Amino acid sequence: MLHMEKYVKESGVEPKWLELIKIRASQLNGCAFCLDMHTKDARKLGETEQRIYLLNVWREAAVYSETERVILALTEAVTLIADRGVPEDVYAQVRAHFDEKQTVSLIMAINVINSWNRLAISTGMTAPAQL
Repeated sequence: MLHMEKYVKESGVEPKWLELIKIRASQLNGCAFCLDMHTKDARKLGETEQRIYLLNVWREAAVYSETERVILALTEAVTLIADRGVPEDVYAQVRAHFDEKQTVSLIMAINVINSWNRLAISTGMTAPAQL
């Protein structure tokens, strides 16, 4: 998994986009440990509190760009793939914004965080208590 993480990091996908992917997938999977880590990482990259808070309702929030909305739709579809696969309209939006290499990198990023979420949840990792 570390090799896949390295590939994603070096893939050219914007670091803020990677953090949006990690936060949204972690929200969907209910991974407190990863949410804690990646919201902190997003802040370090300059992500705003408002955008972090609204990520759970990104469809109703005007603070995300069209490209970010496509990434978030793909993140949800891949994370929840057992529910209905990845809808063709989501793939069409992705293809309209990204080339094949970028698309693979995004899907890899989504799969990596889903794997980390499952590892963290199944081993009982929790967000550290900070008072």
